[in-house]
Amino acid sequence: MPYKVIGGKATQVSYSSDEVFAKIKHDQIKFIDLQFSSLTGRFHHTTISADTFTTDQMEDGVPKLDGSSIVGFTSIDDSDLVLKPDPNSFSLVPWIPEHKTARLLCDVYWGFDRGRLERDPRGIAQKAEVYTKTQGFDHSNWGPEVEFFVFDKIHWDVLTPYKGQSYSIESKEAPWSLEGTGYPMGLQEGYYPSTPSDTLTPFRNECVDVLNEQFGILCDNHHHEVATAGQCEIDIRYDLLTNAADATQTYKYVIRNIAKKYGQVATMMPKPISMDSGSGMHTNVSLWKKNSNLFFDENEKDELSQLGRYFCGGILNHAQALTAICNPTTNSYHRLVPGYEAPAYIAWSGSNRSAIVRVPQHFKGQKYSFLKRLEFRAPDPSSNPYLVFPAVLAAGLDGVKKKIEPGDQVHEDIFKMTRSERKKKGIETLPANLGEALDEIESDRKFLLPIFTNNVLDKIIELERRDQREIAIRPHPHEFYLYFDV
Repeated sequence: MPYKVIGGKATQVSYSSDEVFAKIKHDQIKFIDLQFSSLTGRFHHTTISADTFTTDQMEDGVPKLDGSSIVGFTSIDDSDLVLKPDPNSFSLVPWIPEHKTARLLCDVYWGFDRGRLERDPRGIAQKAEVYTKTQGFDHSNWGPEVEFFVFDKIHWDVLTPYKGQSYSIESKEAPWSLEGTGYPMGLQEGYYPSTPSDTLTPFRNECVDVLNEQFGILCDNHHHEVATAGQCEIDIRYDLLTNAADATQTYKYVIRNIAKKYGQVATMMPKPISMDSGSGMHTNVSLWKKNSNLFFDENEKDELSQLGRYFCGGILNHAQALTAICNPTTNSYHRLVPGYEAPAYIAWSGSNRSAIVRVPQHFKGQKYSFLKRLEFRAPDPSSNPYLVFPAVLAAGLDGVKKKIEPGDQVHEDIFKMTRSERKKKGIETLPANLGEALDEIESDRKFLLPIFTNNVLDKIIELERRDQREIAIRPHPHEFYLYFDV
């Protein structure tokens, strides 16, 4: 990131510090948004005047961050942090035309020359890229498929839990819509409908245009997804690990802001609508060396190399622990249930979407060797991509190191198997809730330690346990339906 299409070919563009300052002057930029992500993946920013932005600040950082006010960063007694801009992330922010604004993604450092903040998630992604090279590979490629919902309105009442809690969703696409002006979609009937049923085509067109033209994030496809009420997907072109994580965070940022422009609201919640499909972030990965995709072997079944099999074996072996990072919210586990094309069972296959890992079967042969990849279907968009990609990489490389075989492929619909049939094939289940996922990562974290520190993992577990407790102590509205007359 960023990229431009030149002569029909995607070409990576890089900016030096001098080029950034030249663009600021040429484009008459007034303000600079310094952006960074918290440990939980929330996007933050502080805005500085372009007139006072200096080359020293670009080189040494901007001392404008209280780490104790960012979830997961620091304690109040040691909280002075520095934001160091990445010149290659420079881009215009198109929805602030009256006060021309650009953005720069930042790395987070301790003040007083104390080095990188180890809980800066972007630093963890960069550390993962270094680790990849130490294992004998040039790089890994990542292609996230981020799904999301766009609602007309959303209401919730949770601030006084002792009197009751509720939420409601409004969408002209939904079968419960009372507007009477649209073509409602039934539950799980939203995949690839044409206009006018798909009301969000203009919205997605604008999102793609902004991502491509303003942020240099190339998108090659967009469409309505399976769920009703405005579920969408925009496909991001594959990229290196940190670049792909940058693109994913920017993607969420763009989608939310363009939705606001349209008078709507976008959410990355994995399962906002009961009894309908949830939103995933299927994560595609491959390993490369000397411009060669090491997952491709045309002499093997499905053209997946032995290295790719071992990588798959590592993901399957650590899948239960990975859910704590790839599915970090209590809401995540409403999605990971049978019947909605979301994985619930630990198995791998080719085109079988009931498996947690797929080897996509669209094309074959050397011509398409660059597309050979593993698709890990468990992650969802509530997760932090700066943590998800390194965690999946760590699991896969552990499989490569230990030569973990993934076992036989499962070609049947796992959702239709009986418990005894799954047991016979050795198919295990993903954690049923966030608490179980955290128990798994507590007992299976060693594979993460080449990239993550125990300090980081302990903080992740602490924050997610807190959320789990918040939900556990509150009655659910559906409990009144089930139990009020007991």
